[in-house]
Formats: sequence, structure tokens, C-alpha cells
Amino acid sequence: ARPGTTTAFIGATGSGKSTLMNLLVRFYDVTSGRILVSGRDIRKVRLKDLRGKIGYVPQKSVLFSGTIRSNLAYSDPQMPLDAVRRAADIAQAADFIEEKPGGYEDPIAQGGTNVSGGQKQRLSIGRAIAKNAPVYAFDDSFSALDYLTESKLRRELNVFLRGKTQIIVTQRAATAMRCDIIYVLDRGKVVGSGTHAELMENCPIYREIYVSQLGEPTSEKGGE
Repeated sequence: ARPGTTTAFIGATGSGKSTLMNLLVRFYDVTSGRILVSGRDIRKVRLKDLRGKIGYVPQKSVLFSGTIRSNLAYSDPQMPLDAVRRAADIAQAADFIEEKPGGYEDPIAQGGTNVSGGQKQRLSIGRAIAKNAPVYAFDDSFSALDYLTESKLRRELNVFLRGKTQIIVTQRAATAMRCDIIYVLDRGKVVGSGTHAELMENCPIYREIYVSQLGEPTSEKGGE
């Protein structure tokens, strides 16, 4: 996964996608092989330094008690409001934030129980964006968003994160197909890799996922 590219991992539930993310941020360590970031084995990097390089959005969005602003500025409590607003804009969260009585100072209950699932997900994405890290890891982070919102968010992300490394775990073929390279996982193994068009030709599991979600492609090149 190189700077300036977007790498997707797709597969059914239980195929190992989230395990990869957990290994990347060292919630637990590999039992064989290794993961390198900037050429260094992550087990030899201080945990704080490793996680400081990664804007991570977990599969289950987590918010903390406080305000919308304090959640978005979690990586830097002194973050200027302009930077907070920009992160919210990119995450497609600005509209609903500005409709709140307190705006960016509106309270967030522990766990974010007073906002919807989609709002919680957008705030979690905004918090990672505000961190401005060199690597971004999105673990099924767009699943609560409708396709139109996701499309707008991804367009904004690709501009803001130009030159950075994006890693996306998804179950949506529509999300994966826009990425530079896609890895298909099945039962913990990589069973295919390549572009969308290549996988539609050469990877039956990927094609099955695509057809089950989006129907048969309109051309022999996978609908592109």
C-alpha cells in the first residue's frame, strides 16, 4: 500500500479483513510474517509513534462524552475551529452539526448514543481526518452511509488525502471498485488481487460479490 494510492480489502464476513486492521494498529501482533511501515517492522516502533502515523476509523464507531468539537479534535484539543470545520466538511458531517442547537459545541453522550449511526460514523471519519496522518485505515467505515453520501465523502477524501496512503476494508463492491488495487480475502487467505476489471475477469469470488450486490455488468469489462 503505497503513498498516493488507495488499497481495498474485500471479502465476506469472517474472511479476515478486520483482523488485518487490528494487526496494523497492533491491537495484537502477528504470529508469523511481519508488517512494515516505512520499511520498519511495526513491532520495533513505539506504539505511540506507530498509532500517531495512522488515522484509524474502526468498524464500530466510538464517540466520547463531551462535545462534537472535542470529539473531532481528539488528536489535538487545541485544534483551531477552522481545522475542525474542514474535517467535518470532508466527512459530510457539517450539515447535521450546524442544525444542532449548539453546533460544534453540542453535547455528545458517552458512546454517542444521542446521534444516529450514520452521524456517528461521519464524526468518527472526521476525527481521523482532523488528525492529518500519513496513513489512513478505514475498517468498513462507510457501511452506515447511503451510496450518495459515501460517493461525496470519497471524492472529498481523495482530494484531501492526495499523496497519503489509504487502506479500506469493505464488503461493498461499489466501494472497492474505485480503488487502485483490491485484495480479495477468503477464510484468511488472499485469493485474488488487482484492479476491478482484472478481478472481474480472473477472480470468481470477487465477481460473485459484485454480481450479488450490483447485478451483472453491462459490458464484458465489468461495467466500466
